[in-house]
Amino acid sequence: MRQGSGKMQEEQNKKSYVGYEYKEITIEAENVPMYLDGYENFGWTLAEEPEERKNPYQPGNHVTIRLKRDRKIINKVELTRLQRNFEGCIRELGMLEKEKTSSATMWSLVVGVIGTAFMAGSTFAVTHEPPVIWLCIVLAVPGFIGWILPYFIYRRIKKKKTEELTPLIEQKLDEIDAVCEKGHSLL
Repeated sequence: MRQGSGKMQEEQNKKSYVGYEYKEITIEAENVPMYLDGYENFGWTLAEEPEERKNPYQPGNHVTIRLKRDRKIINKVELTRLQRNFEGCIRELGMLEKEKTSSATMWSLVVGVIGTAFMAGSTFAVTHEPPVIWLCIVLAVPGFIGWILPYFIYRRIKKKKTEELTPLIEQKLDEIDAVCEKGHSLL
């Protein structure tokens, strides 16, 4: 009896061979949780911890993630198609997030450069021989306004764009959830 139970236990301890395929992606650190959650729904697991461990999710950092998945996974073709859809949605989401600030930055820079041009004119007026003080003052006022105004322009345009894009971002997040749900149901 002992001999028979030993064979069963030996068979249970044997692991079957699993061949893996690997994927490596480099992404912005603040997006790591979203990527890990998403890829998990397509059969991928974390092969090793991200390379940046001290503060991996700090904005501005980039992290390389290494994933693995069983080569003989069922529904691999459909999962790959859904994964590409997921990756496309993530890219579109990133573009929408950047769009919140891009036009605000552009307009702020334009106003700041115009203010700088007025200040340059003011400087030339005061250094002219003889100095033209009245022109210096006339040009300095819009120059200072051009240096102060960009902050408020940036905030106003960003707020307007955020309100405009929030429904689209929410729609994109819902689409990502639907794709991940389909992928998870195929596993």
